[in-house]
This record gives sequence, structure tokens and C-alpha cells, in this order.
Amino acid sequence: MKPLFILFLMFAFISSIAQEDFTKDDAKAIIDTFFEGFHKGDTLMMSQVMMPDVVMQTVFTAGKGKEMVVTDSAQKLLEAIANRPDNQKWDERLLSYEVQIDGNLAHVWTPYEFYVNGNFSHCGANAFTLAKTKNGFKILHLIDSRRRASCK
Repeated sequence: MKPLFILFLMFAFISSIAQEDFTKDDAKAIIDTFFEGFHKGDTLMMSQVMMPDVVMQTVFTAGKGKEMVVTDSAQKLLEAIANRPDNQKWDERLLSYEVQIDGNLAHVWTPYEFYVNGNFSHCGANAFTLAKTKNGFKILHLIDSRRRASCK
């Protein structure tokens, strides 16, 4: 009986270690889920990969070269997506993924091009910070840049 118990403990320990291995593909899947919900207008899908108090920021250069950092709530983004007109298609095309992971923290950098109804709008990069929670890794912070020039 004792060897069986030891075997069980070893299996449980190995399983718990294996479950803690968060990979670059896992991080990419979280971002893909976020954008799948974004494109479908499915805010529930997006919310499933976000912390409830996720910080959302945008950096850009406004008129006369004024550098701006705007902070908004995730709720504002989710409301904009939920209320997007049916005749308006938003298409954020991710150009690549750069993923860095250190234990309970991950960072995903995704340059993008954004189109509205098939027409180019702007480009930039998203920087996602993911953190491990009791419910798995979630998006904790999202900051993006936006520009219309030097996109190619």
C-alpha cells in the first residue's frame, strides 16, 4: 500500500509541475481568443481572457505633435464592441507575436494593421501583459500605439 501511495504522490507532483508550464503557444492562444472575440463582437469571449480590472492604454501623437497617453477602462472597450454597428467591420490584423515568459508573468508584443470595412485606418503595436491567476493566465494590461504614417 505504501508504494502505491508514494507513486500517487509522485504522479500528483509531476502533474502539478506540468500544469505550471505556460508556453509561448499558450500566451498566443490567449491573444488569439481576445481578438476572435473582438472580431466577432463577442465581449464574453474577450472577458474570459481578461482580468476584471485590466488597464487599457493608448499612446499616439495628436495634432501639432502633442504626445498623448490615454487610459480607459476595459468596460469602455467592451461597450464599444458590443455597440458596434452591424454595418461596421473592424479588422485588426496581427503581423507577428513576440512572447516573453518569466514564471507567473508573460508579455506579448503584436504589431498590427487596423482596417474598418476593408479600408486601412492605422497601424501600431499592442503590448499585452499577462499574469497567472487562480483561473490561469489572464490579460492584466494592454497598451497599444497608433499611427497613420510609416506603417509599412
